[in-house]
Amino acid sequence: MIKKLGNYLLAGVVLALPIGVTIFVFLFLIRNIGTPVSQLFFAPIFEQLDATIPNSGAGKIMLDIVATLVVIILITILGAVSKFFFARWIINISELAINKIPGVGLVYRTVKQIVDTFSKQNKAVFQSVALVEFPRKGMYAVGFITSKAQGEVQDKTGEVVVNVFVPTTPNPTSGFLVMVPENDITYLDMSVGDAMKLIISGGAVVPQYKSKSDISTQEK
Repeated sequence: MIKKLGNYLLAGVVLALPIGVTIFVFLFLIRNIGTPVSQLFFAPIFEQLDATIPNSGAGKIMLDIVATLVVIILITILGAVSKFFFARWIINISELAINKIPGVGLVYRTVKQIVDTFSKQNKAVFQSVALVEFPRKGMYAVGFITSKAQGEVQDKTGEVVVNVFVPTTPNPTSGFLVMVPENDITYLDMSVGDAMKLIISGGAVVPQYKSKSDISTQEK
């Protein structure tokens, strides 16, 4: 009976988790974007029109949702306009001005570098999946190849070294950057998506794989 209840609980978590995460993200956007925008912009508009600002729970929530949607639409329009040369020129001038502000410029450059790294469309950040001995010899971890090491790291090691990101389980957004000699890397056939499923599930979700011996047996 306890085992069945545990299985039911696990099945319920699997079904509820995507819905819960979606609701959490939506509420996070409303609380951190919609509420400040409605207070800064919508409240003065209501005052100018001599209208009553919604104070009830439902009215305030609706105002925050509308403010969130307005911000999302404006960001979308900004992305579309940025494709034009004139808009791109204005954005570049704005970035130069922001970079000259002490403190603010450093934060802006750091955030922009991170965003640019993960938003590259022509080159995936994770190039392929690999198996490396980590955290010690005889123990293996699934990692993602990001690039070949360059500069001082490559020069000081004296051999071809590859940057491998080894994520943690079940949260793959944190992890370790290990620099492994190319000869010590075992490249895997699984896709980045399948590897992510394997890591997030703690090894419970294993992607399908046919070994060379299985393929040879089927051909016979």
